[in-house]
Amino acid sequence: MPLFRRRSGGEDRAERRGFGFGFGRRGAGSAAPAGAAEPRLDPAYGDESVRLALRQAADGDWAALRPALAAAEGEDLTFLVGAIADVPRVEQWTSRALADTPDDTLLLLLSGARHIDWGWEARTGARAKDVTEERWKVFHERLEVAEEQLLEVAEREPSWHAPWRFLQTSALGASLGPEVATSRFEAAVRRAPGNSASHWVRLQQLSAKWGGSHEEMHEFARSVMLAAPEGSRLGELVAVAHLEHWLALPDGEDRAYLTSPAVVAGLQEAAFRSVLHPAFVPARGWQGAFNTFAMAFSLADQPKTARLLFEALDGFVTESPWHYLSGNPVKAFRAHRDRCTSYWR
Repeated sequence: MPLFRRRSGGEDRAERRGFGFGFGRRGAGSAAPAGAAEPRLDPAYGDESVRLALRQAADGDWAALRPALAAAEGEDLTFLVGAIADVPRVEQWTSRALADTPDDTLLLLLSGARHIDWGWEARTGARAKDVTEERWKVFHERLEVAEEQLLEVAEREPSWHAPWRFLQTSALGASLGPEVATSRFEAAVRRAPGNSASHWVRLQQLSAKWGGSHEEMHEFARSVMLAAPEGSRLGELVAVAHLEHWLALPDGEDRAYLTSPAVVAGLQEAAFRSVLHPAFVPARGWQGAFNTFAMAFSLADQPKTARLLFEALDGFVTESPWHYLSGNPVKAFRAHRDRCTSYWR
């Protein structure tokens, strides 16, 4: 099967749950296969224009950064703002700039998106019961700012997808309820029907950990996959749903679940209907879907299919979903890739 971009050349959760491979004994060593690229995280997703925007954001150079946002349209604007929102201290200079130019809608959008990420930084990734009262307070204060700013953007620019995509996340964090969550998802998909990020947030809203159920989550993922054209990235939702289900299970049951014939068949169907389908066209952020499937197939003891995905990635690591296994996503990626690829040498 032809794949694109092939080139030559404390206790981690991974060590408890993710590295206990069940397949074969061949190539059991952890040494990287000959010619394997060094795994690397790249917040710019290999895109030099995004890399430049991230540098400008880190420098607080709004005058240089704004033209790139102004030129971006539709989902490209959403992607670019989402990447910039993850840059530390962006909230500082956007607040100062808004004081001078409150009518700048792009600046307001960026500030709103950044306040969501900034809020999650205060909350941390700890379990809800372990988050302190002070952190909850700061989290909600920052989400309130995001809500106000993004709703203003949506009113000013009713055709934009970006504010609704970020409002989905703020609704999730602020626990605004199923009606708000549904209306915001519908608003987002009316503007960008195939956007994977909006569908990913919706899947999270339907998951058991956010008040939904495994059944709702799986039904949503599969129905979206089947409704999408073959070659659509949306098949990734099936893999995400299985990983979320796996995470919710106790040790022992988790591996039995992912390696069950029904789950393996579902993963194979989703991968070959989406990212491994000949009609798949890589767009910005395509590496995220490949990393999701690679991890799912590796944990499901399917090294042959995982290897297809790892080879296409050529060492490109995304933080999600490997952060589920380890605080060091590169470490988790490397261990799974090397095991899967060496097994089939």
